[in-house]
Amino acid sequence: QQLRKKNFIYCPGLVDHYTFEYDGNRYLTAEHFMMAEKARLFADEEAALKAVSAKTPGEAKRIGREVKGFNDEIWLQHRFDIVVKANLLKFGQNKDLKDYLLNTGERVLVEASPVDSIWGVGLAADDPLVELPESWQGLNLLGFALMEVREQLVR
Repeated sequence: QQLRKKNFIYCPGLVDHYTFEYDGNRYLTAEHFMMAEKARLFADEEAALKAVSAKTPGEAKRIGREVKGFNDEIWLQHRFDIVVKANLLKFGQNKDLKDYLLNTGERVLVEASPVDSIWGVGLAADDPLVELPESWQGLNLLGFALMEVREQLVR
């Protein structure tokens, strides 16, 4: 179910079943891509291959937590661009998704997750504070990444 309010849009589960391809690999989700690219960033090709072939996003995420040679400082410098790339590929290759994203216009996109304070706002979609960026408990990196993708797709 989609909840729309003024300048914000929340779409839980909307994009989960769209796959995309890159460099000869098919990715089930952006999470798969992100974890594979995380592994490649640290030259852990074994983990990258496992992430690509993971059965679920959760499995890909677990693999990503075990990347050999991981360095948090380096990851922090690259994570946003990797997620933008994943979603640019995903939304660019799936017309329904692209149209949906473009139809959000100028709205602020929010990953309304009470358990994710990095990619989300750290608040549930039904929390009244979710519409007040100054009250967010998280960074909303996924929301900002999707807004960047939207901007690139418009060009």
